[in-house]
Amino acid sequence: MAPRGFPYQDLQSFLDALEAAGELRRVTVPVDPTLEVSEVVTRTVRAGGPALLFERPTRGSMPLAINLFGTEKRMAMALGVESLDEVGDRIGGMIKPELPVGWSGIREGIGKVLQLKSLPPRKVKTAPCQEVVLKGDEVDLGLLPGLQVWPGDGGIFHNFGLTHTKHPETGKRNLGLYRLQQHSKNTLGMHWQIHKDSTAHHAVAERLGQRLPVAIAIGCDPVVSYSASAPLPSDIDEYLFAGFLRGERVEMVDCLTVPLQVPAEAQIILEGYLEPGERLPEGPFGDHTGFYTPVEPFPVLHIETMTMRKKPIYHSIITSQPPQEDHGLGKATERIFRPLLKMMIPDIVDYDLPSAGVFHNCAIVSIRKRYPKHAQKVMNAIWGAHSMAFTKLIVIVDEDCNVHDYNEVAFRALGNVDYSRDLLLTEGPVDHLDHASYQQFWGGKAGIDATRKLPSEGYSRGWPEEMTMSPEVISLVEKRWKEYGL
Repeated sequence: MAPRGFPYQDLQSFLDALEAAGELRRVTVPVDPTLEVSEVVTRTVRAGGPALLFERPTRGSMPLAINLFGTEKRMAMALGVESLDEVGDRIGGMIKPELPVGWSGIREGIGKVLQLKSLPPRKVKTAPCQEVVLKGDEVDLGLLPGLQVWPGDGGIFHNFGLTHTKHPETGKRNLGLYRLQQHSKNTLGMHWQIHKDSTAHHAVAERLGQRLPVAIAIGCDPVVSYSASAPLPSDIDEYLFAGFLRGERVEMVDCLTVPLQVPAEAQIILEGYLEPGERLPEGPFGDHTGFYTPVEPFPVLHIETMTMRKKPIYHSIITSQPPQEDHGLGKATERIFRPLLKMMIPDIVDYDLPSAGVFHNCAIVSIRKRYPKHAQKVMNAIWGAHSMAFTKLIVIVDEDCNVHDYNEVAFRALGNVDYSRDLLLTEGPVDHLDHASYQQFWGGKAGIDATRKLPSEGYSRGWPEEMTMSPEVISLVEKRWKEYGL
């Protein structure tokens, strides 16, 4: 059953729902967005604490909402479900079994689901996000309580700005979530990593010698905010996906000075252009890897117009070594995309992306093993599966292993493996932020086959039987448990 008030009209509605559920705490004293907010939020996240609304940040002119997605419970509330698996189950129930296996199948699968429940955005003429309009010299990013999260950060960053671009030739829209470094009162550094769709849009614009229009929305409803982070194929519209998740169309409004549309119910909108060929140093930045990413040249957004609600709420997120708020976002993606990954690789029973591996460094995968070297076949299929290509370590276990029980996985991975035979080493692309690879953008990968070995794989000793207690004794002890006085 969807929580009361879902789909949430805007950020305020979601905050009201969180507060009613005891999942939001207001901080009424002044708190500094430089470092102090970060320490407060990090302690709250690691204690399993609530979302926070800082009502009096000492920078900016509006409250700051943060840690909205820090637990799986709040992430489920954000998507209108009791369990994150519910969304994946909805998608899985709509996928046709005759769809092709592989990457074309996952693209077609998402397309079919969205077509069946087609809820495209609805254009409106007026919007709350344009109640206040600032242009030219009036634009001032100092109105926002942007964060400096770590002492070595290169300045103030805006960490939950939903970035809108269009492909200069095809007109295809992209919505992405990227960090934004504040260079001045009206310029931002765009941390567009090499593998991202916005980077491709910008490359085409530069090849054509054109400025690239950009619009950034801050403080959207939680489903739109999640959709910006979802690893969708480039030809699937994030707002169509958001409409499917919401069960209701997202209202969009034309920007005032760039040819783009943005969510009408957002809190703040930044409109501007990237000049072809212009770069400025961006960073360093304490990222979700737990390390500072180095200074690199990135494009610069010149903001020409800034619009907002009359009483906006600023939304941001903290990045650090796990556990951190992005746990909820990562787990939502893991569960929502499970049926699509299983359609692409039917051998998969279940999988887990540990948050300690920042969701892309490690994948634990269970399979129904049927033939020799089946595990290695699945490893290679995963490394060919869209954003799963960045996975550095894949651990394959048998279907009777609970992939979410890390103790059980460790028992299999440490005890069921002959590392001279069951370890697959290869090379391939790694995440832009990966600091361990000797070369940026590519490095070593490993796959561990922790399944039971077959005679046809060269294991001639006869795999031993695992110890289990007889059902009769288990039943007996359950009945007599109180007698034991334990």
